[in-house]
Amino acid sequence: MRLTPTEYRLLAELVRHAGKVLTHRHLLREVWGPGRTDQTHYLRVYMQQLREKLEDDPSRPRWLRTEPGVGYRLVADQDASSASDR
Repeated sequence: MRLTPTEYRLLAELVRHAGKVLTHRHLLREVWGPGRTDQTHYLRVYMQQLREKLEDDPSRPRWLRTEPGVGYRLVADQDASSASDR
């Protein structure tokens, strides 16, 4: 599996802050730069691409979670296993 440079930067930012919710604005600023903080469609497209490459079932992501109205979170390993126990 190969990641594009943008996918890599997005995943790296999520990994750097694993377990924490990162806002749309934060991710856009860090990955695309300060002039793109209102371009949420970029983020949606790239998150879907990452899910298709990394998740077993992209329609039910285990690792790359959407936090509605806020942003995204990379689920830490212990969080994922406790969520699957429910």
